[in-house]
Amino acid sequence: MTHLLPRSTPELQSVPAAAISRLISALDGIDQLHTLTVVRHGHVIAEATWAPYQRELPTAMYSVSKSFTSIAVGLAVSEGLLAVDDRVVDLIPEFAPEHPSEHLRALRVRHLLTMTTGHSEEPPLWEGDWVRAALAADLPYEPGTHWLYNTPATHVLSQIVQVRTGQRLLDYLRPRLFDPLGFRDPLWQQSPAGVDAGGFGLFIRPEELAAFGQLLLDGGVWRGRRLVPAEWIDQATSKQVANEPGDRDWNQGYGFQFWRCRHGAYRGDGAFGQYVVVLPEHDAVVAITGGLPDMQQPLDAIWEFLLPAFDLPAPAPAPAAAVDLPTPVPAVGGELRPQSVAYEYDGVIRSLRVAEGVVEIDGRQLRCVPDSWSIGEFPEDPSVDRFWYGDQVAISGGWKGETFTADVRLLQDASTFRLVLDGSGHLRVTRDVGFDGTEVWEGDPAQSDVVAHHSAVSP
Repeated sequence: MTHLLPRSTPELQSVPAAAISRLISALDGIDQLHTLTVVRHGHVIAEATWAPYQRELPTAMYSVSKSFTSIAVGLAVSEGLLAVDDRVVDLIPEFAPEHPSEHLRALRVRHLLTMTTGHSEEPPLWEGDWVRAALAADLPYEPGTHWLYNTPATHVLSQIVQVRTGQRLLDYLRPRLFDPLGFRDPLWQQSPAGVDAGGFGLFIRPEELAAFGQLLLDGGVWRGRRLVPAEWIDQATSKQVANEPGDRDWNQGYGFQFWRCRHGAYRGDGAFGQYVVVLPEHDAVVAITGGLPDMQQPLDAIWEFLLPAFDLPAPAPAPAAAVDLPTPVPAVGGELRPQSVAYEYDGVIRSLRVAEGVVEIDGRQLRCVPDSWSIGEFPEDPSVDRFWYGDQVAISGGWKGETFTADVRLLQDASTFRLVLDGSGHLRVTRDVGFDGTEVWEGDPAQSDVVAHHSAVSP
């Protein structure tokens, strides 16, 4: 992959390499970090990738997508296509109810950006026209008076940009942001109505995420070319509204689709550990991807191990110290068996066939051996409720006694699926992170006569 940012050693950018090693060691102890990129003074000084994950693959950004939507709105504002104090019903009247409420008539772009729409709960998503559903939902609070994290509100911003520019978010941002930054084929999932999701659904690579952070840090300038107005970035990343009280990094205020952090920092933030953290006081950016059950942990590690290390005097003389490599994610142990077994299910997995060195899931064959990760493809199947994005997976597994266990790691998404098949044909599938927490599916073979017969699967 062509580097978007120049490389340097930590010491040359006034960060002791030992501090980077301590940071990586701390992140090693957090379950499910995928990648880390640390940038100082515009140079990448540390990259860590927890195998089997790969930096070359675009990965789901979840709600970091919201920050890109904010930039699209800012560009549309700079082009005179809309203003932050425009009323939503004036910008997209065809999507509003026939008789909008007083609060809906008062709803402005600013309220969508700051998540102060007046909703008491998030409007429904996933079915039908998401924008019409969001605008039809009750607004018990006057816009601007009540903060509520609100992904449908961001989707309404996407619809506004699409209506006002005549282009979906992805196409509008491509020549203005993605191409100049050097992004390679970014993807953005769409609603059933053909509108980029806005609040989620963007797929980019880890270094592209870091480059976005550097653009923000530099006030919208990339390699001497202004891409985004500095005024917009300043507004978007400043505290516009207070959010929930507390002392965590989720309680420091909210901007225009950006979160404020402790220590004068701000971030784009996506579910399960997608981060671009910008530290203006230290001229630094930290980008992280992961599948985390506890999203505060990596931020705490940054504050504890990296923040105090900026501009510490280097040891004399200052050799290029080695930086510890991350510990690979352990593969699933067990043993290979010469027999083949096949089971048919009616659930999250319709069929599972296990042969020596091969697993076949719903007709897709994947090499699978114990104590090693095998990389394969498993296209998304919208007819099955797996809820995973991208088609690249890593799989490892084997037999222990009468039980077969395999882990399927989604290399372009946050989750890991564990398949446990016992000798009676009972299948248990767990997903480690999801919006409903750890999820479990269990099933017995759909027909008793298909249990444990020899299959046609071949290694």
